[in-house]
Amino acid sequence: MRTARFAPALLLPLALLLTACGGTSSADSKSGGSGGVTLNVGDQKGGSEAILAAAGELDGLTYKIKWSTFTSGPPLLEAVNAKAVDIGGVGNTPPVFAAGAGSKIAVVGATHGSSYGEALVVPKGSSLTKTADLKGRTIAVAQGSSAHFQLVASLQQAGLTLSDVKVSYLQPADALAAFSSGKVDAWAIWDPFTSQVLVNGSGRILTSGQGLVNGLAFQVAAPSALADKAKSAAIGDYLKRLARAQNWVYKHPEAWAKVWAKATGLPYDVALASVKRSNGTRVPVAVDDAAIASEQKIADTFEKLKLIPKHVDFAEVVDKRFNGDLPPSTTAARTYPKAG
Repeated sequence: MRTARFAPALLLPLALLLTACGGTSSADSKSGGSGGVTLNVGDQKGGSEAILAAAGELDGLTYKIKWSTFTSGPPLLEAVNAKAVDIGGVGNTPPVFAAGAGSKIAVVGATHGSSYGEALVVPKGSSLTKTADLKGRTIAVAQGSSAHFQLVASLQQAGLTLSDVKVSYLQPADALAAFSSGKVDAWAIWDPFTSQVLVNGSGRILTSGQGLVNGLAFQVAAPSALADKAKSAAIGDYLKRLARAQNWVYKHPEAWAKVWAKATGLPYDVALASVKRSNGTRVPVAVDDAAIASEQKIADTFEKLKLIPKHVDFAEVVDKRFNGDLPPSTTAARTYPKAG
């Protein structure tokens, strides 16, 4: 789709970005390493491969990595279930939907970050001032995404349910077009979309997910890969490299924003705003009982709404073997000093 308010060139890169909605995979790439083991990793544009490369964490690999790029979490987890991908990163909600569909997955790693990037945004000139004002209004959201749960939680906090609003299930590119053309009253999104709307002045945040959603993101592996001794060892090393790379991102927000902008087509100011709002705030944490309990609440919520076909016991899709000495999942997200 094309819109009057957004340059078409910006639409495609953003549609390829992170987390948690529908889509397909694109061309593969490879990272060199020694040894006979190849780790098949599911990724998203400007995701793990870009972070690891920027932080120098692809040096000295003792295994090879074959990267497959997906637009978001659900199709990536479909590939994990099909054993086409050994491990990949997703948001907090796709594993719930995958587990509800009976997919064979294992949550093996986690990060905790700020939820300010999870937001319900409205057009700049909207008369809506609080979440309760959404009653009877049309809201765009990607089904099964982290934004989907944030929408549910925000409505509940305002005494509303999904039945009180008109939900338009749209993937980001279509939702962006609907939002900018006034076809929807609000849009439930995540960074970098949130930062784009704010930076270009086309909208404002009605409410964010801070204090409402858990701020978790996960690395999810195929049980078959974990059962392979050599691949399991590679996964353990890969998770350690990701943790170090995430720490590098926090310490080098401007350098990472430049890399991220180049990898995705994001304007640098949007990338930097997103890094400081959410992307760079992530702390590598353990997949512990608190994380499981928090995810169980998401699963129970969607089960009650009849949006997943069966009961999910989230503990059954968690493998804690790589927790090591990582801090608890409740560890506070990082923050950046405010300018001025």
